[in-house]
Amino acid sequence: SLLFATCSLAISLKTLSWEEPMAMRAAATVAAPRGLRGLFSTFSSTSPFVPPPTTQADKLPTAEPSTNLFVSGLSKRTTTEGLNEAFSKFGQVIHARVVTDRVSGYSKGFGFVRYATLEEAAEGIKGMDGKFLDGWVIFAEYARPRPPPLNSGSPYGPQ
Repeated sequence: SLLFATCSLAISLKTLSWEEPMAMRAAATVAAPRGLRGLFSTFSSTSPFVPPPTTQADKLPTAEPSTNLFVSGLSKRTTTEGLNEAFSKFGQVIHARVVTDRVSGYSKGFGFVRYATLEEAAEGIKGMDGKFLDGWVIFAEYARPRPPPLNSGSPYGPQ
């Protein structure tokens, strides 16, 4: 509607004669937006970018407590050794792994930590969730089990 108003303003201004400068000023002040704030305002009630309301079905269920933790928000500089060292302050770490890109070798931003007991895993979450590691805020939570594959046995998906 703003584009239409702007185009119609330009057309109406071209049809006015040069003898009517006051009419042009009046038309420009009525149809023209007041700066760029009107174009990009997020407080508009007619914004097409309003997210749909979330329902209970949209939210992922919380994972059951386990000794395996999922850690997200890792820096590209974070290594498996650094992840192991950071989480070993809260219990015996059996295994830690930062998932890396095959080509660059940098972290993909997430990893996994496995503790010896459930209590140590809970302490690891409590101690590291929302904390800084290598300059980035990380998030630790119980890992969800991997869903079963959907393909029919072919490594290349359904054929």
